[in-house]
Amino acid sequence: MTETLNVSDGRVRAVIESVSPSVDNGRFAVKRIIGDQVVVEADCFTDGHDTLACLLLWRREDETAWHEAEMTPVGNDRWQGSFIAASVGRYHYTVSAWVDHFLSWRHDFARRVEKEDLRIAALVGAGLIEDAAGRATGKERKQLQAWAVQLHAVTDTRLLKACGLDEELSALASRFPDRRLATICPVEYPLVVDRERARFSAWYEMFPRSAAPDPGRHGTFQDCEARLPDIAKMGFDVLYFPPIHPIGRVNRKGANNTLVTETGDVGSPWAIGSVEGGHTALHSELGTIEDFRKLVASVHSHNMELALDIAFQCAPDHPYVKAHPQWFRWRPDGTVQYAENPPKKYQDIFPFEFESDDWRGLWQELADVIRFWANEGVRIFRIDNPHTKPFPFWEWIISELKREYPDAIFLAEAFTRPKVMHRLAKLGFSQSYTYFAWRNAKHELVEYFTELTRGPGRDYFRPNAWPNTPDILNEYLQFGGRPAFIVRLVLAATLAANYGIYGPAYELLESTPHTPESEDYLDSEKYQIRTWDRKMPQGLCDVIARVNRARRENPALQSDGSLRFFPVDNDSLLCYAKSNADLNNLVVVVANLDPHHVQSGWVELDLEALGIDPHTTYQMHDLLSGARFLWSGPRNYVQIDPQRTPAHLFALRRKVRTERNFDYFL
Repeated sequence: MTETLNVSDGRVRAVIESVSPSVDNGRFAVKRIIGDQVVVEADCFTDGHDTLACLLLWRREDETAWHEAEMTPVGNDRWQGSFIAASVGRYHYTVSAWVDHFLSWRHDFARRVEKEDLRIAALVGAGLIEDAAGRATGKERKQLQAWAVQLHAVTDTRLLKACGLDEELSALASRFPDRRLATICPVEYPLVVDRERARFSAWYEMFPRSAAPDPGRHGTFQDCEARLPDIAKMGFDVLYFPPIHPIGRVNRKGANNTLVTETGDVGSPWAIGSVEGGHTALHSELGTIEDFRKLVASVHSHNMELALDIAFQCAPDHPYVKAHPQWFRWRPDGTVQYAENPPKKYQDIFPFEFESDDWRGLWQELADVIRFWANEGVRIFRIDNPHTKPFPFWEWIISELKREYPDAIFLAEAFTRPKVMHRLAKLGFSQSYTYFAWRNAKHELVEYFTELTRGPGRDYFRPNAWPNTPDILNEYLQFGGRPAFIVRLVLAATLAANYGIYGPAYELLESTPHTPESEDYLDSEKYQIRTWDRKMPQGLCDVIARVNRARRENPALQSDGSLRFFPVDNDSLLCYAKSNADLNNLVVVVANLDPHHVQSGWVELDLEALGIDPHTTYQMHDLLSGARFLWSGPRNYVQIDPQRTPAHLFALRRKVRTERNFDYFL
């Protein structure tokens, strides 16, 4: 059987391959931040020795016409071009290439030396220039026509060559190429451009019902307002609330997750819904919708934003259960299947049945839930357990909502298998939780964050590092004491540009597990109201404020791509650096991962990579302690006592010499 070759036009000769950045060859969007330079590369080549021209094409999704930027060769048939992501929203980009006969002629004309060759070649060039003139208009057409006439008229070899290679006229002719036989890459690569907070944010999680200063009283939105100055003073820009909706009474959990409740037990906020309402209602003891609106405005006045938890699940007495029984999975005994993750059981929570015949109605209702809160001024959403809902649902709902609210940010709370976490990021989640809480050894941290910042996920997976959550109190924090809390804070806040803490528990060094070998907190806020003594002298408020101030004042810490690790001859010491694009802001962190013992070693910096003269002296200004050290050369000694300060957060300052030979550090 003879195979038929389908060729639309055999004269099209340019080849385009390996366009980057690309997520699954354009199936999913690359992510960038407003103002970023989007650098695109592609392999572009053709047969023979002809010269190619290449263009980068891009447009916003709501535009029909393409913008164009010239691509330039960077070696080995690789081409590069760029454009600025000037606004938040969705874009597309692709690449076009063609054999440019004028450029090919000019390349060969420059190499010709014989008079007869030059004369004939000049006539060929004149024809190509006349063609370009036909594509031009006005003054430019006349200039090109006059040039073509000159190439016909000049006879002197030296003058003829100079005429044919005229730089200004050549540039003019190149502006009017013959693109009839251009190859256009068939893939339009998607790009999502987010606002700055998607890349750089510091989250503070608190339970509003525990915000009251006096023991035993249910907190309110007004109590949360009273806490705002202290949270803002610590330098956070996102205040995150767990669910704030009515809590179910049926199968309500008691303190420490007991199945039997006692009078006054408040239940889990994630058991959403009761006769008072569901996902668009407020827990009555927190306040009214007017109180909520006032809180949102107050949060904004402190240069912060409010993030809400979106948990798509229901308490047994949620209004949805009666109004939409088709949205739940019913068991043979006539009861609804509650949530399980054997051996764990969540009798107070009903998951949605996403395979319902009414899945479209379910999807629309859940989208309306987020719309409701977006219309109340919320633009940041932490999505609870997204990995337990279908992938197509998330791709649809995020795409729909970001078209309506382009500034919306979605954080995926998914501690699950790596491929699942990456799929969620590809589907559109702006940020993603990480395994940071369980990466404590030096080799684990180096391997994991190298993967996050250098691996293929760097174009779509934005890590958000949390040393603790209401569900995670890891062993390192349980037994490491104050030094462990400080070093994990520094690591989270500097390894990742996005980080967060479960606030009161972290700043007050909460470290008692529910049971030995458990990561659950004793007397967890998930099931009861806590009253926090924020006047404890050993609290971390001041340390947290210094770390967040360093993040705000150093652009190097506001993105992840520049992260690089450096050798230290002690496995208890970790060293890494971040820099901004032009290397005028450099931050170096040296952390003692052993919270119990003094550790020392020799740090080896790659000064060339950091743009530092290896023969000069430079100053290391510790932004935590205020101390300053003079270092010289790549190899320097450090000793860190965790009981004093378990990490150095250095701003590296170069020596600058004035006109009067006075040295100072910048």
